[in-house]
Amino acid sequence: MRAFLILLRKELRSFFLSPLAFVLMALFVFMNGWLFASLVQAMRAAVSPRSLAANFFSSGWFWMGYFILFPLITMRLFAEERKLGTLEGLFTAPVRTLEVILGKYVATVILYIALMAPVFGFFLLFERITGEGAAFHPGAFWGSALGLLLIGLFYIALGTFASAVTANQLIAAMITFVGVMLHYFLGFLHQFVSLSGSVWTSTLTYFSSIEHMNAFSDGLIDTRPILYYLSLTILLLALTHQVLDYRKWKA
Repeated sequence: MRAFLILLRKELRSFFLSPLAFVLMALFVFMNGWLFASLVQAMRAAVSPRSLAANFFSSGWFWMGYFILFPLITMRLFAEERKLGTLEGLFTAPVRTLEVILGKYVATVILYIALMAPVFGFFLLFERITGEGAAFHPGAFWGSALGLLLIGLFYIALGTFASAVTANQLIAAMITFVGVMLHYFLGFLHQFVSLSGSVWTSTLTYFSSIEHMNAFSDGLIDTRPILYYLSLTILLLALTHQVLDYRKWKA
């Protein structure tokens, strides 16, 4: 536990003492601030059957910026350590592989939450200024937060695994981005399947992050996507553990 906390503090310092986190936050806040203002204007001009939160988190503009986050915040986790030759030294220290993985992973999750927090601040600021709480009900607000947390846990685990399998940060970023995009577009395949209402359509819908996010942002909390994302996260972290253990004993 002590080794985990030391590694966690080290990773957090490397994140927040570098300009990367603040540049990402500034760009992400600017882009989503523009999107939020545009949606507010659109909803003032025409009545929408969905809440402000549901419209915001179903926007393609939001997802475009969202997907870029994960390659950038995960590509250096292990790839940089391998490139600099410090990973071998880390494994010779009295620290377990699991502690190394969790230290880096949890630090990245904290960075991700810090990057996403200002986005939810838009809704709180909007309600405080306008008093229009009906634009997004609490279920939509907290459901969206839970949905993004679950999806983020999975995508960060994917990026952690990608960073563990290569010493090149660019390749790790590309693997993460391709994996994230493939998972995202998997949810659209059912629109191209001619077997409407078939088991294939319902199966593809089950894997769709868009469908999950739409449900969460409408305040509909289902245990199935929760188990789905947590299971994938654990699986990818276990694979990362196997990759690093293999390299550890091979060295």
